[in-house]
Amino acid sequence: MSEVKTIKDIDNETWHEFKDLAAQNNVKMGLLFKSMVHNYKKNAEKTWHKILNSGKILSDEDAADLRQKSQKIRKEYGFRV
Repeated sequence: MSEVKTIKDIDNETWHEFKDLAAQNNVKMGLLFKSMVHNYKKNAEKTWHKILNSGKILSDEDAADLRQKSQKIRKEYGFRV
């Protein structure tokens, strides 16, 4: 026998939309929820892949210049360099 699970903080409108989506697609709500979680994880991984593997924003010269200026400002105000 399956176990009953609860999800907190879902308002009635969202719950009814979820039930309607399951009914429109003729799938059980558990299967729909499982596919939604899978799609969310896949999209999150794509987002982080784009962020972590994108090209440089600054050139090496600009980055060195920015680092030098930030170290100077940190030193002026007594922050750790």
